[in-house]
Amino acid sequence: MTEIVNRVKESGLISLDLASYKPSMEIMSIDIADILWQRLVLKEKDFRAWVKDHDWKQYTGKAVFVHCSEDAIVPTWAFMLICSKLHEETENYVIGSQLDLEKELIRKNIQSDDISKYQDARIIIKGCSDISAPEFAMVELLRFLQPVTKSVMYGEPCSTVPVFKRMRS
Repeated sequence: MTEIVNRVKESGLISLDLASYKPSMEIMSIDIADILWQRLVLKEKDFRAWVKDHDWKQYTGKAVFVHCSEDAIVPTWAFMLICSKLHEETENYVIGSQLDLEKELIRKNIQSDDISKYQDARIIIKGCSDISAPEFAMVELLRFLQPVTKSVMYGEPCSTVPVFKRMRS
């Protein structure tokens, strides 16, 4: 009887799943419109009082996106003031949408991976994942891997699409 051999395992290919870079921390938002007078105008005295009295501890260890859901003119310093307070509780915050925040968290997760384990490796990036902005995640992963790998492919081991192959020198 012939032994079944896992040729993919023996090939030395490293398969990476985008899902392993998916953000896992709780995401919260701060909508500046909720702080504005009639959701349209920022009154500095009221805004500064809100910043002083707001419970910033609720954001400890969480990821936060700061945005304004109304078409209001909000001075830049208002965003800066909020982020100054957020910085005391978390390093994971952005001005923008939830998707902007998720992209930043994906980037951080990729950058925190140990690049040395991919030195001269042949990598397959699995395409099926429920990660936000998969195209963004794939490109960020490629940007991270390309300087050290022999090759990067997309797909599954049984059917890959070559993306990058280092030229022999």
